[in-house]
Amino acid sequence: MASKPEPMFPVWGSGGSSQGAFSLFSRFWPRAAATKDDHQIELALLADSGLKVVPPSASSDKPQLEPSLTSHESATTLATSASADVVAELLDVDIDSEGNYIHTLAIRNNQQASNTTKARHSLVMTHGYFTGLGFFFRNYRELSQVLDWDIYSIDWLGMGRSSRPKYLSKRGESEDARVAHAESFFVESLEEWRQRMGIERMTLCGHSFGGYMSALYALKYPERVEKLVLVSPIGIPEAPPDFEDRLRQGHGPARRRIPPSDKNTPEYESAETTDAAVKAADAAAKTLNEPSRTRKLMFGMAMNLWERNFAPQWVVRTAGPLSRRLIDWYIGRFQWLSETQRTALSAYAHQISMLPGSSESALGDILRPGAFARRPLVDRLGSVAVPTVFMYGANDWVDFTGGEQVIRRIAGRVPTGLFRISQAGHNLHLENPAEFNNVLAGEMRAISSQSTL
Repeated sequence: MASKPEPMFPVWGSGGSSQGAFSLFSRFWPRAAATKDDHQIELALLADSGLKVVPPSASSDKPQLEPSLTSHESATTLATSASADVVAELLDVDIDSEGNYIHTLAIRNNQQASNTTKARHSLVMTHGYFTGLGFFFRNYRELSQVLDWDIYSIDWLGMGRSSRPKYLSKRGESEDARVAHAESFFVESLEEWRQRMGIERMTLCGHSFGGYMSALYALKYPERVEKLVLVSPIGIPEAPPDFEDRLRQGHGPARRRIPPSDKNTPEYESAETTDAAVKAADAAAKTLNEPSRTRKLMFGMAMNLWERNFAPQWVVRTAGPLSRRLIDWYIGRFQWLSETQRTALSAYAHQISMLPGSSESALGDILRPGAFARRPLVDRLGSVAVPTVFMYGANDWVDFTGGEQVIRRIAGRVPTGLFRISQAGHNLHLENPAEFNNVLAGEMRAISSQSTL
């Protein structure tokens, strides 16, 4: 008897099977997918940053994820025509005996290629949600020029081009158990990767979701972290008491806009100023017209899907042949990129979004609707034992005062810093790479100078 095909649309949260309607629907709504060996789109994107990348061996014995996805012609052209002089490797690093691996970009001591000694320090970069290591393509080249540093960038397990094990949520259990299970999934896979790579200590730089998980890693394994750099990290502040009620009533979050900064120096607001701004935002929100019934219904449906662990990538896969248009629309808003860069980044984002669903569904276990953590880091980071630096965009939707609160708790015990990158929002590493690279490279050089004393 033929084996039953894997469900196209699994119901996350209980480990159950897909609903019959979804399975029937998927027969008539095909979706693209990719193999782990189809690296042309990723290579095209990385080539734009000035990297000459050696892909993982095509003869690897790890099982393929899905049938091949046809590469975009424009992306392939970019890969073959771009000039590159910084050598990098793409590695699929095994982390267990079950075939799971962490997809890794490694740039190892390029600036001293003739020297056989190992670099003294390692920078490990971790990406945010709905992205992958390719989203740092505007940063690798400049960071690789810092002397005595190896640069590594990873795709989180179950994301990007890493392996896609089935993620089974514990949302039927207590909230603490649900959160702990999700956090352990990522933190322990990062530790397994570190051991396999033979990295004793690292400067851990995480963006958004990656910042949240990097912070948790530093809390559990402080002896392995030389410095923690949190780039617009989610999950730090407490949610306002009425936030979820406001969302269900159709009110979006009232975001404060921060004036752009012209300096690469830490900037702080007083607690009085912050409180006044929050109160003003709350007062302004209350003056809004009452949302329509349709808007309330849409917000309520979105929150229910979130609680059931449905992720944005599920929407993209469900869109089938329209999925690329959704990604093109999203990346098309990145006007700070050239048209060629947007095309390459869109092709890459589409490819990694169309791979089988996995740990992306853990976001609902970690965050409440509205991107507030179920277990906020603001108090948990009070015990952090490593130097900690925060970076935010000047127009970031993530509130930089969360970083300020942490700094007030740990200042005097460990070195700290907070930087706001001008002319940038949440994707500050993409929007203003020159300033972002300058700040991060400065933190790396500071470590190097301290180690020579």
